[in-house]
Amino acid sequence: MRMRAMRLFKPGQAVTHPLVMTELAKPSPGEGEILLQVSACAVCRTDLQICEGDLAARCLPIVPGHQIVGRVESVGGGVTRWKVGDRAGVAWLAGTDGKCAKCMGGRENLCEDAHFTGWDRDGGYATHTVARADFAFPLPESFGDFDVAPLLCGGVIGYRSLKISGLKPGGRLGLYGFGASATLVIQVARHWGCRVFVCTRSAAERDRATALGAEWVGGQLERPPVPLDAAITFAPVGSVVAAALGALDRGGTVAINAIHLDRVPEMPYADLWWERSLRSVANFTRTDVVEFLELAAKIPVRTTYDVYPLADANIALERLAGGQVRGAAVLQCRETDPTMTAPPGE
Repeated sequence: MRMRAMRLFKPGQAVTHPLVMTELAKPSPGEGEILLQVSACAVCRTDLQICEGDLAARCLPIVPGHQIVGRVESVGGGVTRWKVGDRAGVAWLAGTDGKCAKCMGGRENLCEDAHFTGWDRDGGYATHTVARADFAFPLPESFGDFDVAPLLCGGVIGYRSLKISGLKPGGRLGLYGFGASATLVIQVARHWGCRVFVCTRSAAERDRATALGAEWVGGQLERPPVPLDAAITFAPVGSVVAAALGALDRGGTVAINAIHLDRVPEMPYADLWWERSLRSVANFTRTDVVEFLELAAKIPVRTTYDVYPLADANIALERLAGGQVRGAAVLQCRETDPTMTAPPGE
């Protein structure tokens, strides 16, 4: 049996279309694994950073993609939680050792032996993928495949960023950048009754933020009209982090939602004094995923996305790099199913 996948052999700029469509033997799930027929895989900026080389490749060739939705096609030995036909989601955290102090202490996101989907093992830019059964997630039935895929990274890591920031219900939150993750974060923050202030260089993103309930919108480095209790930065740019820190109230926290940052700029200590904090956000735990998906279904969180055929993954990455993606980009991967249509994002 064969499968198709968009593989990265050598990193390159998105405009060079570095992914290559390849036909491969369909893998069999090993002990404790499941084989998924992938229906949808959302495109993440981390995928772009891996493909362009901003994040050094850990394994080449590699199939990117870590916001995966599919159906279980077969199960490996020892798997009792999943059965053929079940719908499952797979996200960035592909596995941990489960026995180190971080894992045993509820912080598996910091495990030194963690492996990541689309970076250490093949991801979802494919018709099929294999995942550890204990790192796959049941998905709320209220979400369609294309709707839920963007929640599996942008939503989950955004939710963890909210937790790291220490934001309380009714608090004042600053969002710096307003891509796919921020459009999900603002919906949670507004559900909690928070006041949200958005700083982004894109006029279209400012309009989108206003439509989603932002109280104020401004340029990327503009200061909101009130001191912030918490801020989350999404742009991988050090100057944005400095701007967010300068906008904090005393005791506030900036959560840096980025796996890659261009630099940490020099900044006056006065901006950090009065117990202000800078914290990076690293990965997520499985508990974060479960909590967020339950909350997203309750609110309910709405996703906006454009759908691309699997073969157009390079185009999706190029549009993401050029700031041309409206909300999220989602790949339609189940090419052999003529009934698999791509409804427009809401």
